[in-house]
Amino acid sequence: MNTTKTHNYLIVFGTPLLLILSVILISRDLLFETNSNALSIGITLDLLFTIPFFYFLLIRKKNIPKTTVIPFFVLGIWVASYSIPKEHQFLLNWIKTWVFPLVEIGVVIFVFHKVRQTLKQYKATTKDKQDFFTALKQTCFDILPKRIATFLAMELAVFYYGFIVWKKRVLKENEFSYHKNSGTISLLVAFIFIIGVETYVIHILLLKWSTIAAWVASVLSMYSSLQIFGFLKSILKRPICIEKQQIQLRYGILSETTININEIESIEITTKDLEFNTETRKLSPLGELESHNILITLKTENTLFGLYGTQKKYKKIAFYIDQKEKFKTTLETLCL
Repeated sequence: MNTTKTHNYLIVFGTPLLLILSVILISRDLLFETNSNALSIGITLDLLFTIPFFYFLLIRKKNIPKTTVIPFFVLGIWVASYSIPKEHQFLLNWIKTWVFPLVEIGVVIFVFHKVRQTLKQYKATTKDKQDFFTALKQTCFDILPKRIATFLAMELAVFYYGFIVWKKRVLKENEFSYHKNSGTISLLVAFIFIIGVETYVIHILLLKWSTIAAWVASVLSMYSSLQIFGFLKSILKRPICIEKQQIQLRYGILSETTININEIESIEITTKDLEFNTETRKLSPLGELESHNILITLKTENTLFGLYGTQKKYKKIAFYIDQKEKFKTTLETLCL
């Protein structure tokens, strides 16, 4: 069974890759030098359209996301950029300028459409509203390869929480905030301010050496500030909640973990210093920069998910809750 599955995957992914390799070899052949113009057009069309379409035909009846055609399209652009001489890349440049941006926009629209469908379907079968980031990750994993899905979900979430959702989040029963008294928001705002000041200073200094380097550094810094702003907003929109005999521990979109209540060994209100290691973790990725007032110890090991799908194991997890007494009482009642 596994051998058959492996063989199928080798055909599905190996055949297009062999075709790409053959196109690369053609671009290195002596025949290419005598027919550069015509072959450049043919190679461009093969790499960007023919091979991705052939791959689509291979997967159309298989349980493989159809959107995996996009990576082959992007791979085709990359291969064509290095295989075709610069002077014969007129068609490739046209596609990069006009077609590729449309593909990018199409992917984003498609993902948000699927997220909207997922949220509607969830709402139709339950009285609660599903968390947007959870729905976004689920949708991306359904339509894209895991690595690409993880990256895209995080980038779209930063944009969504940072610039689309502005309505104040009203906490429901068994939902708990963790930012009002912890100083987290002030800390992240300070980070944005510091990055802004450093960006200006570094930009001025780099201008004396290279204009391009100065603007590259500035754009990267501004992008970092936008990401932090998205992280900050997500903390306001994603409370910690207790539902269906589970605790959804969240720190915005930066980290999260789900704890089954029957797996809890103890719940402790504490602000004492802890030694964080492979067994004891902190929910907040800010570590010692942020305080904690709750420590949960589990009977068995669990997983903490961080930025871009990173994973850490733990048996004890520390975090901050604004209403710590109410949180502890609620959990203790459910544990009985």
